Amino acid sequence: MINVTKSYLPDLKEYEKYLTDIWESSWLTNYGPLLIELERKLKEYLGVKHLFVVNNGTIALQIAIKALQLKGEIITTPFSYVATTASIVWENCEPVFCDINKDSLCIDPLLIEKKITAKTSAILATHVFGNACDVEAIQNIAKKYNLKVIYDAAHAFAVKLNNQSLLNYGDVSTLSFHATKLFHTIEGGAIITNDDNLAYHISYMCNFGHDGPENFIGLGTNAKLSEFHAAMGLCVLPQVRNLISIRKKISNLYDKLFLNLPFIRPVINEKLKYNYAYYPIILPTETLVLEIIKELNLHKIFPRRYFYPSLSSLNYVKEQEVPITEDISTRILCLPLAHNLSKTTIEKIACIIKKKSEECELL
Repeated sequence: MINVTKSYLPDLKEYEKYLTDIWESSWLTNYGPLLIELERKLKEYLGVKHLFVVNNGTIALQIAIKALQLKGEIITTPFSYVATTASIVWENCEPVFCDINKDSLCIDPLLIEKKITAKTSAILATHVFGNACDVEAIQNIAKKYNLKVIYDAAHAFAVKLNNQSLLNYGDVSTLSFHATKLFHTIEGGAIITNDDNLAYHISYMCNFGHDGPENFIGLGTNAKLSEFHAAMGLCVLPQVRNLISIRKKISNLYDKLFLNLPFIRPVINEKLKYNYAYYPIILPTETLVLEIIKELNLHKIFPRRYFYPSLSSLNYVKEQEVPITEDISTRILCLPLAHNLSKTTIEKIACIIKKKSEECELL
């Protein structure tokens, strides 16, 4: 069975070395030495000032919203995973959807200003498939209207823009280290900021508000990551560069095999050092998407409709018009992309898609 992705797992003996240390120390969680080591190595690898590893990417977003003391309306994208919008609602704020740019698939800064009201407190944008938002335009808007900026960078691990980490833009960036991600800790995530004062608040919010074992300095939650998860991260991190290299080769092969087919690919920012986390294609019709999925499934190949449906269709948000998102979400398909995909498998996937596309075109 070939899924849209496959989690990279290190050599079991390498992981077992960390397990031995955990067993000997009996330090299972509560900011153990492996978690501290992982945070240090991630800050160094990613080139960021403050980084807090947490137990998932969703709570990273929730803490970011809480730490920035956001209220009222938050302008966001309807083209993302549901966690982006759910986090806003969970923190008692109202998501206001701004449509996406049809080329980058990220939030369209040209449309943001029209969405700003007296109740707007922030912009929460997603670097979709690791492609960078127009961070300069968004920052200019935020400065003009005194808004905070959060970037959901769940797809953007190791991505660089203008020769620096994409995570350094905005007031806060968040990551997901879920098992399906390029870098993972099985479950996990991170919060990144360059603001010292904000980092102080985030530090205690991640651990029930603790400031020492017997002192509480503010409202917090339980966002801690265990030593077992941190150990996985320490095993996976040294392999990221190689994993990106493999994914790049697979993506280039897909590109070659799909030449002259009526597909659209997202336009990647030319100033970006990309991570090849996903391989999305935008097809001419939803009918063709469904036909391709059906045929691939018959061969035990399972792509995913990332991101479908549009988040504007969620039953806990106000109805809002986002025509570009609603159109693209019905026609987009992410193809399998993983470190273990063989050339034969990729060619098989491409052959099935090409054949089905030609059949539908004849219809």
